Parts: sequence; structure tokens; C-alpha cells
Amino acid sequence: MTQTLEVTTLRPAAGLTTADFVTANADIDEYLKRQPGFEWRRILETGAGTIIDIVAYDSMEHARAGAAGISGEMAHSPVHATIDHSTVDWKLTTVVHGVEEN
Repeated sequence: MTQTLEVTTLRPAAGLTTADFVTANADIDEYLKRQPGFEWRRILETGAGTIIDIVAYDSMEHARAGAAGISGEMAHSPVHATIDHSTVDWKLTTVVHGVEEN
């Protein structure tokens, strides 16, 4: 099975923290759970304060549709105000290798 990852790096808006970003994602998390092909989501923080947001889908088609809804259907989400939009780097990529725990 092919897995597609939506990988976004960003920094919080001025005066906000990673915790603020995570809290503001409550409605986005619920949105993702309803999307066809959604598998999981992880939000990470680097030591330099950059946030890495990774969402896994079962196909590129589902990833594109799910991602489109974040700026479409979910355009009203409070999460958008927690992001320094000048720092956003977003991409969809296909997993070419993986190792699973037994």
C-alpha cells in the first residue's frame, strides 16, 4: 500500500508557542478524522522552535483532498491565526520505504 505524507514546517505567529498551535488544531484534528484515507497525524517541535506537522494518508488523491479542505472548508479555523504564514513550507510526498515494529 502506498502512503502519502503531508509535511508542513512552520513557526508560530509572534508571541505564540507550539502549545498554542496544538490547542488551536482541535477542530482540524476532528476534520482530519473524517477524511477518507486519513491514517494519522503527528506534530513535532525542533529545538529551534520550528513546528513540523505530518499527516499520513493512504493515497496522493486522499492527501490532496484532505489538504485542500484545510484552506477551504476549514478556512475559519483558529489555527490559521497561530501561524507565521511567511515561514510555511508545505509539500505532499510519497513514502518510498518504511520499517514497522513487529
